[in-house]
Amino acid sequence: MINANSPELKSWVEVPPHSDFPIQNLPFGIFKTKYLPPVAGVAIGEHVLDLVYLHEHDFLDGLGLPAGVFNQKQLNGFFSLGRKKVGEVRQRISELLRHDADELRDNKAAREIALLPMQETQMLLPVNIPNYTDFYSSEEHATNVGSMFRDPKNALLPNWKHLPVGYHGRASSIVVSGTPIHRPKGQVKAPDAEFPSFMSSQKLDFELEMAFITCTNTSLGKPILLREAEEHIVGFVLFNDWSARDIQQWEYVPLGPFLGKNFGSTISPWVVTLDALEPFRTEGPEQVPHVLPYLAFEGKRNFDIQLEVLIDTEKSGPVTACRTNFKYMYWNAAQQLAHHTVNGCNIEVGDVYASGTISGPSPGSYGSLLELTWNGQRPLHLADGTDRKFLEDGDTVIIRGHAESKGVRIGFGECSGKILPAR
Repeated sequence: MINANSPELKSWVEVPPHSDFPIQNLPFGIFKTKYLPPVAGVAIGEHVLDLVYLHEHDFLDGLGLPAGVFNQKQLNGFFSLGRKKVGEVRQRISELLRHDADELRDNKAAREIALLPMQETQMLLPVNIPNYTDFYSSEEHATNVGSMFRDPKNALLPNWKHLPVGYHGRASSIVVSGTPIHRPKGQVKAPDAEFPSFMSSQKLDFELEMAFITCTNTSLGKPILLREAEEHIVGFVLFNDWSARDIQQWEYVPLGPFLGKNFGSTISPWVVTLDALEPFRTEGPEQVPHVLPYLAFEGKRNFDIQLEVLIDTEKSGPVTACRTNFKYMYWNAAQQLAHHTVNGCNIEVGDVYASGTISGPSPGSYGSLLELTWNGQRPLHLADGTDRKFLEDGDTVIIRGHAESKGVRIGFGECSGKILPAR
């Protein structure tokens, strides 16, 4: 059996150069067409492979899959089979798509029905999301924000290097890439005002993040040990945690974000499996002081994933706002999940756990306009000649990400959303 991550693998399906979806990726998503209701699929090149067809026509025999597992509006049922079973399905699909495999390639009728042009499909939210947690795990981001609003000499709060800081967000307002976001309204208080005002946010921002999705249900009261944490994680998506900075600044004391965050978050539609990301593991930042034993780990737990945010101002197309890398995260996903459950909190299939804003060490690698413009004090000069302090109506924010090594590029597709005027 050839490993599905092998750099030597090629597919009989044409995959354009620099595609996010070579045979080494094979991410899972939910799609529909003019003729098909929402069903599960896999991305390969510029096509989507219909998993319902493959399952119902015996291409996935021997895997012990339940009837109808792919004929659903979300991937929760499939993911609940566990990371190992998801990996077995990915391996089988890899075997069907290999350049020297004729089972599907030479079956013209099956190929024409099962392999759909991506441009003829509409991608939907990949999972039903029971719960959503947002972390705050980039040291550079936390330091920038602390320097901006507190004390540059003591930018990090005392607990920050001892635990992965996080809060529980609103799952119902997470939307799939391509869904527009209306500018939120809320209370805003100017520094020199005696009382707050109710108004549309004037400091609307993006937050460049990634998120992992869980594939198990656990019992209340049972922690997940760090060494077992990744068995509960099926894969990652790109994530934009839209933020109304002016609303948030007034409301966040003493309990944290509320209306400044819960109006919308955007995820990319393809779930890139943890298995597909194995070749891109890397060391993370050194953690000093030493963490408590339940957060201690061995091996490489970070991932070398290049990330980019573009802003389309409708003047000259998308222009780059920042570039950074997921490897900069101080707290990794395994630590986040272990800490999240150490008190006995249970998790559910389809839960989304966002990383928090991903910022790097240089100004061009900051993952939000708040940092890039230093709270509007230094306007960001875009390549099309326009300036931005914060997002304006009509702006489209596009997040892209990919990992690359030994000639193999694993991408996530796009995570995009357009800002519409407040209602």
